Amino acid sequence: MNGGTRVRDLRLVPLALLIWGIALLCVFVPEISWWVVGVACIGGVIALLLMWRRMDGARPQGGLAAVILLGMSAVAMTAGFAVPQRDAATELSGRVIEVVGEISSSSSKGADGRLWFDVQTMRAGTLGAPEPLSVPIRVGVDPESGLDLGAVIRIAGDAMATDPGERAVLVVFGMRVEIVQPAQGAFGIAAQVREDFVERATKLPEPGAGLLPGLAVGDTRAVTEELNAAMLTSGLSHLTAVSGANCAIVVGAVFWLVGLCGGGRALRVVLALAALAAFVVLVTPEPSVIRASVMAALAMLTLLCGRPGAGVGVLCLAAAGILISDPWLAATPGFALSAAATAALIVLAPPLARGMSRWMPQPLALAIGIPVAAQLACGPIIALFAEQQSIIGIPANMLADPVAPIATVVGLLACLAAPIPPLADLLAASAWLPAAWISATATVSAAVPGGTVLVLPGIGAALVVAMLSVAIGFLLAGTTPFAGALARWARIASVGVVVVASGLLGARVLLTGPLVGVTVPQSWSISACDVGQGDALVLRSEERIALIDTGMEPEPLLTCLSALGVDRIDLLVLTHFDADHVGAAGSVVGRVDTVLHGPTASSDERHLLEDFESAGARVVSASAGMQGSLGGAQWRVLWPRPNSAAFPAGNDASVVLEFDGGGVPRSLFLGDLSAVPQRMLTASLHGNYTVVKVAHHGSADQDPGLYAAAHPRVAIFSAGADNDYGHPRTETIDITASLGALTLRTDQQGRILIGLDGEALTVWTERNDAPGGADDVGDAE
Repeated sequence: MNGGTRVRDLRLVPLALLIWGIALLCVFVPEISWWVVGVACIGGVIALLLMWRRMDGARPQGGLAAVILLGMSAVAMTAGFAVPQRDAATELSGRVIEVVGEISSSSSKGADGRLWFDVQTMRAGTLGAPEPLSVPIRVGVDPESGLDLGAVIRIAGDAMATDPGERAVLVVFGMRVEIVQPAQGAFGIAAQVREDFVERATKLPEPGAGLLPGLAVGDTRAVTEELNAAMLTSGLSHLTAVSGANCAIVVGAVFWLVGLCGGGRALRVVLALAALAAFVVLVTPEPSVIRASVMAALAMLTLLCGRPGAGVGVLCLAAAGILISDPWLAATPGFALSAAATAALIVLAPPLARGMSRWMPQPLALAIGIPVAAQLACGPIIALFAEQQSIIGIPANMLADPVAPIATVVGLLACLAAPIPPLADLLAASAWLPAAWISATATVSAAVPGGTVLVLPGIGAALVVAMLSVAIGFLLAGTTPFAGALARWARIASVGVVVVASGLLGARVLLTGPLVGVTVPQSWSISACDVGQGDALVLRSEERIALIDTGMEPEPLLTCLSALGVDRIDLLVLTHFDADHVGAAGSVVGRVDTVLHGPTASSDERHLLEDFESAGARVVSASAGMQGSLGGAQWRVLWPRPNSAAFPAGNDASVVLEFDGGGVPRSLFLGDLSAVPQRMLTASLHGNYTVVKVAHHGSADQDPGLYAAAHPRVAIFSAGADNDYGHPRTETIDITASLGALTLRTDQQGRILIGLDGEALTVWTERNDAPGGADDVGDAE
């Protein structure tokens, strides 16, 4: 490809970037949209006039500037036209509303047990009298069949406005849902085909059965919570999302198959695009799928048609067109990840494949190079917003991705062969083997010590990950974009970065594995694990272990338990069933002797308890007055009251316990109780407490009288760094500090350990953020 083509392609990069920037500006500050339209239109017209005046036989100048300005005007205009409807929808926030709309995405089960999906509204407003309104919203309802893309539904529920920049204007927590019209036509047929395939696949043995529908058609309903967590931890979750990789596989497979049958290039392109369109309908043509399919199709076709030099320009045009049609995609991580992965497919995958072909066959190098390129490109973007970085992701992808196309293509054929059951069964069984391999790879990779690290998301983390990605890319490709001495120094720097990163990773593996005892003092009796915005507290007495809540994500919990040397849990307390308290409970099923839990309110909560019971645990519903022992320590339940109608399942029915003796300081754990039940609980307290776990992550809804009665020496606040709730609140910290309590916060100090040395209380914290408070508490960090 000549240099001129490359220049023209790169000149389109400013077009995409500037349109992206204007889209971000308009969705976060929508009131300036029409000002941007005016300024950009005037600038575009001036650029066109200047270009016309210079057309005197020479090559015209200023055309690209005019196109960029008009593109900026177009994206701002789209945002401006949407503002009135979005403002009208925002006014419904905080009310119980009725919505009639069409489901515009596939559904997925959230950590709260609800089924979540997107809806494009037709009418919304007061119960019984919704008015015409067309905006995208996000809806969560109790699981129900028939909620397929294209179905028209009526929902009644609580509405809450989203943050500026989010594509969905409202989040509606559905209390009642009615299917007005089931999915029709192609959408209805596709829904039935997917349903039949899921049923056929789940009859196969695990591992692999539940994962197969996700690999083939993006249906993850049969994926267990444990496997889903393992896929996230190992960096393989992109395989179960309908992403550009799936679309690229379909395009590439059809292109190759038609060519094998003797079809010309034009026929191959037409049939590949037709197959992609059918695939999009089958897996639900929601915005994210359409976005991924457009980008992947363009990228793959430029490569397959022998025009890789045009790929960057085509990608820029596609990104610009998508943003003009929907500016709110500019603020979604998914769009940035799609664009980065597609760019990596065009720019980075070929040199990686050439470099790795030095020590492996060319087809295998290409199969591995594509996902590795995407992983390297997407890593810095993920670091901007994700607290967890997968170190094991690249090797896990190198193991799993070569068989992913087989599972996708053969699984798709099994799905389409449903009218011929014997053939469909044969194909599904054939696709099961690569699915089982991927499932096993995810499970084993997720269990590798140090396979993931918790980071503070933001620019700093993104820069570190970007530096590591560049170094790995240079080493795998065996070349750099520099020449002479610069190239040599780039290779030396890359080796240095990878060696340092490997050394740090190796040290972390040792310190959280064989040498864990070196990093954790042996005399601890209470530990507050840093699990983000959630609770997970571990108590130890005479080597007996109690765990109070689990946090939301498995990885932080399991990392903390591993660091503490905890393998078996004698008593698991699930104070209540909010996701930030029980979301990771599935990761300890089979490791628990007794489960003490608060009131249940849904079938999902009861199913979780049944899972523990099936794995051999004794399950007990907690109520005030219950008591027992943990090693030499005694525990007592102070709340909730038995059969209380005033406080149903939820925060105010949290299980509240006190522990004392056996090396455990006298301590009180308040769950998520609010001020009203706290006042009622105060009468049940007897004497002061050395340690109090402050209720509800230190929210403002507290009763100062309770804390005055407990008079703690140490107050633990379990909260996530930079959480959206502002926890812990300053006024709540002031309540405990005014009593002379030492303030300990997981969001600032990480994991917290407390131990008794005779009468002296000793505190260790993971990070050296100096706490303040009582002078009589020793602080060894």
